[in-house]
Amino acid sequence: MKKYDDHWMSISDIMSGLMIVFMFIAVAFMMQVQNEQRQKNEMIYNYAVIKNKIYSALLAEFKEDLSKWDAEIDEKTLTVRFKEPDILFSVGSDLLTPKFQEILNDFLPRYIAVISQDEYKDYIEEIRIEGHTDPFWAGAATRQQEYLNNMVLSQSRTRAVLSYAVNMPALQNNLEWIIQRITANGLSSSQPIMLDGQIDAKLSRRVDFRIRTKADEKMNQLAEGID
Repeated sequence: MKKYDDHWMSISDIMSGLMIVFMFIAVAFMMQVQNEQRQKNEMIYNYAVIKNKIYSALLAEFKEDLSKWDAEIDEKTLTVRFKEPDILFSVGSDLLTPKFQEILNDFLPRYIAVISQDEYKDYIEEIRIEGHTDPFWAGAATRQQEYLNNMVLSQSRTRAVLSYAVNMPALQNNLEWIIQRITANGLSSSQPIMLDGQIDAKLSRRVDFRIRTKADEKMNQLAEGID
């Protein structure tokens, strides 16, 4: 009878040992998950802080100029938006007006000086020059043709701004950093400005300088991981 009891005691001891092992594995796994989540939360917080700092630095630099340029800074997207189409280009033209050249001569060196600071420059993935139009094109026979004509126009306008920027004498000291990041993006009428449910044709014709940070891509990766 004793031998029988010893046999079951041995099995009981093994099962207890296995339960302890499984418990330690479960605890270790939970600690790892918590640590990874804590790292993600810290990363999200740090990226949000940097993005807010970039916005605050841009606002501090340009707050006295925005009204006279008819421009604004979008905190969420880090976009500097020039909203007055008559200042930017003549109708149907990709030639920068003298007034827009004057604005760019003032804006661009200060803009690049802010975002290329050591504190921010490694977080900047892309500086997007975005050209936008309204949806209309006089004489176009179809909606498709309006869109395509405006795409050609918006692309040529952003290339004109890009060319003006990279050839600006005041930016040559930062040229390599700029070339690695600045892009021209014609978007036609794909992102019109809506007011009271209607397209505002004038406000839709604009040029944006939008910063895409490395945080944007990392946040997408983190979101995919959370999903």
